Amino acid sequence: MKSMAIMWLVLLILFLVTESATTAVTTIWFALGALVAMLAAVFQIPVWIQITLFSVVSVGLLLAVRPLLKKYVTPKKIATNIDAIVGTKGIVLEKIDNIAGTGKVKLGGMEWTARSETGEIIEEKTVICVKKIEGVKVYVSPASVPVK
Repeated sequence: MKSMAIMWLVLLILFLVTESATTAVTTIWFALGALVAMLAAVFQIPVWIQITLFSVVSVGLLLAVRPLLKKYVTPKKIATNIDAIVGTKGIVLEKIDNIAGTGKVKLGGMEWTARSETGEIIEEKTVICVKKIEGVKVYVSPASVPVK
């Protein structure tokens, strides 16, 4: 039985080292399961019960605690004013051609460098809808409803 306690201790250390090497909470559940199984081995509880304890504690903690931890620890995405531009409509000031690297649009009184989301050429004075923003470029597609 002493060898089983050593095996669980080795697993416990392995899981803790792995946990410390990652930025997410990934193997702490298995480390706690190994700790419980190691304690069972120290008290000379049969191996099949040790394995059952390890499995139940690890999976139980994973299913019960991880969702709560993710809910309260995961940083929230903070919306910015730039995010408000996605979905707005504007007008093409300069023909949008991804291959030539040209394109400008006017959105809410401001000019933006633009690229076509699908790669199609979009002609000047076309009404567009902003699909996404990457850096200082907006990715657009022709809008089905004109801007008022």
